[in-house]
Amino acid sequence: MAIEQKKYFDLSGELQQRIRKDREDGWVNPYRTENRAAVRRRQDWDRDKLLRPAYVRDCEKIIHSPYYNRYADKTQVFSFYKNDDISRRALHVQLVSRIARNIGSLLGLNVDLIEAISLGHDIGHTPFGHAGERYLSECMQEHMGQYFNHNVQSVRALDGILNRNVSLQTLDGILCHNGEFAMQEYRPVPLEDFPAFDAKYKECYTDEEAIGRLVPYTLEACVVRVCDMIAYLGKDRQDAKRANLIADDDIFDEQAFGKSNPEIVNNLIVNIVENSYGKDCIIMDDEYYQAIKAAKKENYEKIYFNEAVDAVYKEQIRPMFHMMYDRLLSDMKAQDKHSIIYCHHIEFVKENTAAYGYEQYLDTTGPEQMVVDFMASMTDDYFVDLFDYLFPDSPYQVQYVSYFEK
Repeated sequence: MAIEQKKYFDLSGELQQRIRKDREDGWVNPYRTENRAAVRRRQDWDRDKLLRPAYVRDCEKIIHSPYYNRYADKTQVFSFYKNDDISRRALHVQLVSRIARNIGSLLGLNVDLIEAISLGHDIGHTPFGHAGERYLSECMQEHMGQYFNHNVQSVRALDGILNRNVSLQTLDGILCHNGEFAMQEYRPVPLEDFPAFDAKYKECYTDEEAIGRLVPYTLEACVVRVCDMIAYLGKDRQDAKRANLIADDDIFDEQAFGKSNPEIVNNLIVNIVENSYGKDCIIMDDEYYQAIKAAKKENYEKIYFNEAVDAVYKEQIRPMFHMMYDRLLSDMKAQDKHSIIYCHHIEFVKENTAAYGYEQYLDTTGPEQMVVDFMASMTDDYFVDLFDYLFPDSPYQVQYVSYFEK
């Protein structure tokens, strides 16, 4: 059998020479976000220092937050497999960070800001991936008349629950990261201050279309946004193969950047840097943009909408979300201080935020939103165990594909 030859492109000799010359000359990208530009709600705290630059502080605030630990047991795409080689959300955020830092470094951007946005962008994600996100949104719509989106919850987790005093630049990048909306050109849109950011953030709860209109205001955030897509486009294909949902990459069409994960990552980096260097936007050429749209469409048709997997979500996970939401809300309204939501969420927030932050959270958060906050913070395993604890006689059960099934 002939071995298929992969195609890996490289930066043009002309661009490589230009980048090296610019570095030798001490060129600074005029569109780079400087550390001194960092804006915080408490501006007198967390000052930019040589020891801890502004966006390094944000990285550390995120990576040391208790919710960061939970990435390790949150679904990226494939939920029902006991397989250590299938990606979890922890790996995804690291891949986004690595790819985005690579592009940002070549473009002369602030890689610490890129890393902070990357590490925090999914920290508010639900258990069971985008299916869990949909079902929690159904609960919110039913009880609050609002929409749930994981990028909005990521901001809420850092800024509204844990009160970490994360910079406006990092929070805006997290809010606007949504990698489901492919664009050929990512051009920053100015943002005045926190009140303007808060208005943009709050609109996402009441306007279903607001998510699709979000555009970051730093070039670094634009890099993260496109890299969120680069990181999962080919990786999900690798994981689908490891889950035995597909045989190999042969089921996918050959695109301009190839069809395997290594090709997709390498070649999209090259194309973006070739087209974006020295510019005030992040851009790819039309051939690659069309290829991304075609590849995403194939992923939806051949992976994400797999009937067998989707049936488990709809028939098991969806009713479990609704039942759990109703039960936790009942406990909140009954003010049962011995209930799980009090012991595992409210007390948890108290232990992991400053005193002023805890009081602020209690004063500004209704019971319906507290249930949303709690459920969004859960890992897959915790969700399953809590459901079994609350509803021991329920017919709904999550069956995992074991290590030894083929």
